[in-house]
Amino acid sequence: MRHPTEGTLRRLLDEPAGVSDPDRAHVAGCPQCLSALSATRRDADLVGAALATEGSTDVDAGWRRLTAALPAAVPATGSTARPERARPGRSRGFRRPAAAVLAFGVVLAGAGTAAANDWLQVFRTEEVAPLTLTSSDLVALPDLSAYGDVELTGDPEVHEVPDAATAAEESGLDVPEVADLPGGVTGEPMISVGGQLSATFTYSADRAAQAAAAAGEVLPPPPPGLDGSSVRLVAGPGVAQVWSSESGLPALVVGRAVAPSAYSSGVPFETVRDHLLSLPGLPEDVAAQLRSFTADGSTLPIPVPAELATSSTAEVDGEEATVLTGNDGAMAAVVWVSDGVVTAVAGSLDTEELLSVARDLR
Repeated sequence: MRHPTEGTLRRLLDEPAGVSDPDRAHVAGCPQCLSALSATRRDADLVGAALATEGSTDVDAGWRRLTAALPAAVPATGSTARPERARPGRSRGFRRPAAAVLAFGVVLAGAGTAAANDWLQVFRTEEVAPLTLTSSDLVALPDLSAYGDVELTGDPEVHEVPDAATAAEESGLDVPEVADLPGGVTGEPMISVGGQLSATFTYSADRAAQAAAAAGEVLPPPPPGLDGSSVRLVAGPGVAQVWSSESGLPALVVGRAVAPSAYSSGVPFETVRDHLLSLPGLPEDVAAQLRSFTADGSTLPIPVPAELATSSTAEVDGEEATVLTGNDGAMAAVVWVSDGVVTAVAGSLDTEELLSVARDLR
């Protein structure tokens, strides 16, 4: 297919809704066009700065206000959909280790780019892989809130529902049906549904420099366009079925959710990746694992504490699944992705029993 013209690339920045779906799809998968798009964006920034005058009209802000007032005209499917506009929420720091790892992993694992109005999709989960962490790694992980604002929006509203039909209606997902319960697991499950959650990280060069100085290090100057740019992670909705044991602890959990995707406010993926990997305090072994995920551009890392569990792989319905096994043998889990949906089977069973449940899901 021919490459889109320079005019089409510029329109992708100024009026993305006016670009045809074939051109959007071509740019999303063409390294040459992505490079040209980045150059076009830099030229547009330079021209905009040169023409700016005191008291001039903020056209971009006006356009955002206008589009916010209009109903969504494009269904939220495929790479051309506009992500749902986040409702206002409070900024919170990512101090929980798992959340910090997932945030880093999604930002650093994406490679393709697809136009989505003023956001560019930089990551869509197609598979999962273990990210091995030691206890010292967890302690050393940088706190993203020290380098900018982290805002959580959306309302997961995790709540119990009466049956699978209600869960399917509320979540829009096919609720997994367990063909045969393993030995020792009986009765009906408790079924819960949660909504979509969005986390937006906005980078601040000043705060990053202050954080580095506090750690006794100096960050290199941020690349042009990074200061004030944002990366948005969107995940969910999801559904979970839990069978409890006689002790009240989960004996079997079967969950399914829309896999995470990430969007950038316009900064190329490589710019965000390289700078975040330079943050002080990020353990080198963790950084090396995250760099390895960038090769395929669609791998979501699953944090695995080395002292608590080991990981392996297995095949489930033609997909490569990650198998996690507790070092004490008390718990295990199987996680895989298919068609943008992540499914997990976990419980106080051995891995072979869990794999049997996973492979027989209907």
